[in-house]
Amino acid sequence: MGMWDRIRGQRAGTTRRAGPEDADYLRGWAGARVGVEAYVEPRTSVTETTVVLVAKDGEWTRRRVAGPSGARKLGRELKIPVYDVQLLGYPRRMRDYDARQRGTRRGDEKR
Repeated sequence: MGMWDRIRGQRAGTTRRAGPEDADYLRGWAGARVGVEAYVEPRTSVTETTVVLVAKDGEWTRRRVAGPSGARKLGRELKIPVYDVQLLGYPRRMRDYDARQRGTRRGDEKR
């Protein structure tokens, strides 16, 4: 184990797994927004399975979940639809939201 691994508290090559704090954050985020949908992202060599929650206005957030089944369980609990991002892709409103946010930040810089 290298020095930076000790500082971070993890072994090289390991990824952090979803914890209760991730699910708590997602519950709180979804509860504070309207029209939330979940998009499950597959596990990669770098991250565990994640879920992207997207609100009606396109605002979004991402956290780790305990696999695709964990994402479906969270969706049932929150009574929101759960989609596979590999099949459907991300919703257009998510990209539109990001574009609006970039425009807002640029506008703030001009003042």
